[in-house]
Parts: sequence; structure tokens; C-alpha cells
Amino acid sequence: MMVKHDKPKPGERPAPQDVDPPAMALDLPQGLLSAENQAYFDKCLEKLGFVPNVLVAYAHDDAKLSAFAAFYNDLMLAPSGLSKLEREMIAVAVSSVNRCYYCLTAHGAAVRQLSQDPVLGELMAMNHRAADLSVRHRAMLDFAVKLTETPHLVGEDDRARLRGAGFGERDLWDVAAVAAFFNMSNRMASAVDMRPNVEYHRQAR
Repeated sequence: MMVKHDKPKPGERPAPQDVDPPAMALDLPQGLLSAENQAYFDKCLEKLGFVPNVLVAYAHDDAKLSAFAAFYNDLMLAPSGLSKLEREMIAVAVSSVNRCYYCLTAHGAAVRQLSQDPVLGELMAMNHRAADLSVRHRAMLDFAVKLTETPHLVGEDDRARLRGAGFGERDLWDVAAVAAFFNMSNRMASAVDMRPNVEYHRQAR
């Protein structure tokens, strides 16, 4: 439920939006969560202080929530040749192309936190090509963006560039999998007008 803020008086600044809006535009009530998913929500509250709205949005269907969370956690948190920061950088670069408000906000905050560099977070959101990136990171993000914008044009030359930047075969799979996952997530978030938790806006500023 959104809180209606009073209209500012002349000369006053508008009040900040300090209260979370609904998680999404669809009126789908939360379903009965499995013990595992309830424990997941409880862990989010303990570690983050809130449950990310993307999880709230999926909570109308426990099976879909489980599938989404399992895939997300495997891609973003499980052992990989890609660091957690690199995976978050891919998420933001892809979300920038797709103009996904939810993912730009949530994963932009993650880039700021993991890198301890708020400027890098802004560059990923605006235009990764403007950033002073390593050869590895530029190849990684250029591939992710090409896969987002023109997937039918991705070919062996693009994979060779990743190999030349030091990525192994499994790393190539992980770069592609993270980029593909966020293309799907961006489209779902846009379709249902998913809204980020207000806490993300303040993190690591």
C-alpha cells in the first residue's frame, strides 16, 4: 500500500518517497509459502532488513517462487569463474539496455556495494562503455550487451574475444546465462511494473 504524501507548500521540497509502493501492478495476493520459502523470506528480513520485491512479486505462486529463487541463487551466488561483482555488472549492463527500473535500481546497488565504487555503479547503469574497464570486463559486458540487443548476430568471433580476454568455456556459459536470465527478468519486471524497495536507493551511496 502506498502512502500519499502531502502536497508541498510553495518553496518546500517534495517529501521523499520513503514508503515502498506495491511490489507490482498486478493484484495477486501472496499464496501459502512452503517452509523453505518462508525461511528464505525470514533470512532476507534478518540479513537485509526487507524482502526484495521481486520475491514478493513471485510469492503468489510458491512453485514459481521456488524456481525463480533457485535459478537466481545458482547463477548469482554459486561458485563460478565469474566473481559476484562481475555477475552484478552483467545484470546492470543488460538492464540498462532494457531500461528495467527494478533491476537497474536493485543491482546497481549491488555493484556499488561489491565494488565500493558508486561511480562504477552509475556507469554500469548509464553506459558501460564510458567506464575505464579492464580488457576482461569490457569483453564480458560487450558480449552481454550484444546478446541483449542483437542475439542473432552473436557468433564465433564474439566467443573468441571472450576467450582472448581470459574466459574459459564454462565462464562463457556463465556470462551468457547471467545475461539471458536478466533479459527474462527485465521483461517480467516491465510487464508487471515491478517496483524496487526504497532501501536500494540509499545503499552504498
